[in-house]
Amino acid sequence: MSNNFQAVKQIGYGAMGLEGYYGASEDEAAIKTLAYAIDKGMMIDTADAYGGGHNEDLIKQALMKADKKAFIATKFGLVFEEDQTGSTVDTGWGFPLTINGTKEYVTRAIDNSLKRLGVDCIDLVYAHYLDPQTSLVETVSAMADAVKAGKVKAIGLSNVTAQEVIEAHKIHPITAVQYEYSLFRREAEIDILPAINRIGASLVCWSPLGAGFLTGQVQQLEENDFRNNNPKMQGENFTNNLQRLEEIKKVAEEYSITPAQLALAWLVAQGDNIIPIPGSRKITRIDENLQALSVNLRPETLAKLNEIAPVGAFKGGTLV
Repeated sequence: MSNNFQAVKQIGYGAMGLEGYYGASEDEAAIKTLAYAIDKGMMIDTADAYGGGHNEDLIKQALMKADKKAFIATKFGLVFEEDQTGSTVDTGWGFPLTINGTKEYVTRAIDNSLKRLGVDCIDLVYAHYLDPQTSLVETVSAMADAVKAGKVKAIGLSNVTAQEVIEAHKIHPITAVQYEYSLFRREAEIDILPAINRIGASLVCWSPLGAGFLTGQVQQLEENDFRNNNPKMQGENFTNNLQRLEEIKKVAEEYSITPAQLALAWLVAQGDNIIPIPGSRKITRIDENLQALSVNLRPETLAKLNEIAPVGAFKGGTLV
């Protein structure tokens, strides 16, 4: 792993799910779960747009309850304040996103995150999405200014192209790139991962369990569940993907572990600079996820998983 991540475990904690995207969540339980993850030495991943800043506020409260010092990573770029503007991007999900990467917005967003988190300096800040109407130089330079000002220790990018990773690194060192990567979606191996390895950064994997699919427990979703928008979980795609999941379950049984633990162990086996950030509303799930760090997959198992789930095997698109 990059030197910036030496103090944390190779499996982190993604906090987005605490905002009800995967079903209802209560603040008191969320704070307890976050504090537990912090004390386990996990990097906590959030974004200012999660819950309109509420997620960062939950983390602030968790920091006051936790016994250990936390490693916090947050993101900016998705406009959620009613009085702010930006570039409107059609996502194809039925609703657009508004993205802002101007110097003024980046500076204000980082300052606001510092206040909500209740910290003097943030360990890692990502550009959540790049603003198509603002130059990469302006956005990354503004992030670099935050590092120089002592507000941020390191910077990263999220949901970008390989070329953008290379170009951004020329402006300021990129510590991490956040991208969807799992047995469920391996397209990162085509060009993003090689670019990350080229610059010596880490790949922080969002949705490392395929939005819960690789837990083997997703059969029917609540009506307000964000995953209903995922084409991999719809119609014939879902049927095809369940068939492949059954094969993954059989491999997990060989090790007496859950499919989720197998999926996380597979990611960890891809390299020391691969950091999955599964989310969970239950403390017991955190312990289960961390147990994946002690699973050593045999070469023949890795080869078998490559046969079951090669790039593009799971049908359906992506949310990004």
